[in-house]
Amino acid sequence: MTSTVSLAALRPEKPLPILDPAIPLSRYCEINLSTANGELREVDLTHPAACQAYIDVCLERNGAQVAYGGYLEVRDLYGDKPAFSDGTPRNIHLGVDFWAKAGTKVITPLDGKVHSFQNNTARGDYGPTIILEHRTVAGKLYTLYGHLSVETLETLKKGEFFKAGSVLGTLGTTDINVNYAPHLHFQLIRDLGTFQGDYPGVCAVNELEYYSNNCPNPCILIGF
Repeated sequence: MTSTVSLAALRPEKPLPILDPAIPLSRYCEINLSTANGELREVDLTHPAACQAYIDVCLERNGAQVAYGGYLEVRDLYGDKPAFSDGTPRNIHLGVDFWAKAGTKVITPLDGKVHSFQNNTARGDYGPTIILEHRTVAGKLYTLYGHLSVETLETLKKGEFFKAGSVLGTLGTTDINVNYAPHLHFQLIRDLGTFQGDYPGVCAVNELEYYSNNCPNPCILIGF
């Protein structure tokens, strides 16, 4: 039975880290990678080095170590990737990205068990990916963690339990996370359907109503 409890009930009293707890939350800053950001007119975000250079500018400007944002952003980040541009472009981002150095620890904000995992190696995909299943007062939910390191998956087992606040893995390098600057793609999913170790992370405008309902803003879970 579907719970009638709002997802807002899951919001923590104070913000939780999604990356290494040694990085204080004061060192997180927001970043705008949408087509509405005029600073990006001369930046080719599809090139990892150019994207990283812009991220570094934002981090330095804010005295930060982690740049985050992107929920429902319309982006030019996927224009060079055939899987995202066949027919109606899929360019609306359904998760929140946390841009940080490769090797940074990834933390799970909720108790959960491993639903599935795999290395999604197609260009522009997630690379190593984990999906956790959570039983909450708001019903069954799933969280997806994309762009991890290969080592993160090496000893992982389906059904393995992770307590809230524990280390799930580490961020992968650009070559491992399939042509993106290092970051975590963090996504909340209500109904996973038959997907295993993968789920769409961007959608087309004509799919937005469904996906925005099925994939609420994951920052609810970490109180950002």
